[in-house]
Amino acid sequence: MVLKEHIPVSTFLSALDLAGTFVFALSGGVTGVKRRLDVFGVLVLAFAVGNAGGMTRDVLIGAFPPAAMRDWRYLAISILAGLVTFFWTPVLDRLWSSVLLFDAAGLALFAVVGTQTALAHGLNPVMAALLGMVTGIGGGMLRDILVTEIPIVLRTDLYAVAALAGAALVAAGHVLHLPSSPVVIGGAVLCFGLRLGAIRYGWHLPIARPLKQPERT
Repeated sequence: MVLKEHIPVSTFLSALDLAGTFVFALSGGVTGVKRRLDVFGVLVLAFAVGNAGGMTRDVLIGAFPPAAMRDWRYLAISILAGLVTFFWTPVLDRLWSSVLLFDAAGLALFAVVGTQTALAHGLNPVMAALLGMVTGIGGGMLRDILVTEIPIVLRTDLYAVAALAGAALVAAGHVLHLPSSPVVIGGAVLCFGLRLGAIRYGWHLPIARPLKQPERT
């Protein structure tokens, strides 16, 4: 199947994968700047965050070596993102908002690409959607762990659910035999929109309440 512009779907997905790597690497780089790391630390964090989700996906579907290890473009894009965030520090105000925006974009792109890649490797739609979610949340989780923060996915606002929603739309499109490219774009938009809504309006799942301790007499 090809796009209307006669671009192969595999090329389209590869472009989205590289775009997801770049925006997640930006979120890692901005976090490194926010934590006042040196240039090497920022670059390491950018590469780790930008490629964690894709490498997890490739390992789980048995694609060895992972794309980030066999394609020089992933390293180059990650380094570029790290350098951009390091040297553009004076114009990057509201750093935390930048992290969240780049993170939302990376989440959306990796969730749908991960799902479509899993489907192409023969996984059933349910497992493909779950792998898409894992692909999406991998980079953000690693970023937060490396800077000793509680991962966003474990907090109250929508994160994994947004990734799963976008991934599920891609899987549903596959079951219904809909054109791949529009469905992938739609899934990314859905995930990104849910994530931004959660950031802006505080959407979240029900929160566990601790049990009340009995009063001592």
